Amino acid sequence: MRALVIDDERLARKELIGLLADNEDVEVVGEAQNVDDAKEKIEKLQPDVIFLDIQMPEKTGFDLLEELDHVPHVIFTTAYDEYALQAFQVNALDYLLKPIQPERLTEAIKKLKTKISEAAKEEANASPSTQNDKKLSLEDQVFVKDGDRCWFVKLENVRLFESDGNYIKVYFDTNKPMIHKSLNALDERLDEKSFFRASRKHIINLSWVESIEPWFNGGLVVTLKGGDRIEVSRRQAARFKDMMSL
Repeated sequence: MRALVIDDERLARKELIGLLADNEDVEVVGEAQNVDDAKEKIEKLQPDVIFLDIQMPEKTGFDLLEELDHVPHVIFTTAYDEYALQAFQVNALDYLLKPIQPERLTEAIKKLKTKISEAAKEEANASPSTQNDKKLSLEDQVFVKDGDRCWFVKLENVRLFESDGNYIKVYFDTNKPMIHKSLNALDERLDEKSFFRASRKHIINLSWVESIEPWFNGGLVVTLKGGDRIEVSRRQAARFKDMMSL
């Protein structure tokens, strides 16, 4: 398992890397001292897991996760107990309080191995086209933060993205948090086999489509599981019908 250690304190990075050296299943491929450094190294090194400090100067660990298109597995490492609840709300793989105890690190790595094994099985069952596509698929997760509440959300659970000014509203379960991103930028990253740009304002998850009905001027209205009704523009209606084999 390829790991990246992210912490603004050099001694903290050195200590954790030393502890990880005792785990033969983990290969530390790099270290980063701040969010911008980490973002660059994540894109370059493609780690399986990041050991992420939360409280860092200028930008926090949560800020880093918000900036990533593809979020690897995350194990939080921090000296601040007050962040514990927030970290678990974010549904991270694990949360390690500094100074890190070797037995807790071993426990976290066991969880990591299980998670990676499950992901490998899902990938093996995916189609070759999906495996070779670098775009975000239903199996990928995104990080969403709304105030003090944070989530890692699997894209298969997101039924709708809705543009709202310079933000996007993300619909999953009963939640509708906002992320600071343009719908056009998101559309370019999503797998078109799974997500459809219904209009200038909406992207829908095709696996959540429950019913389709004609609408004004050659358009369509799609009802998603859960009751959301989304209009497909006339311009996109023909393409949508082809995709849904109508």
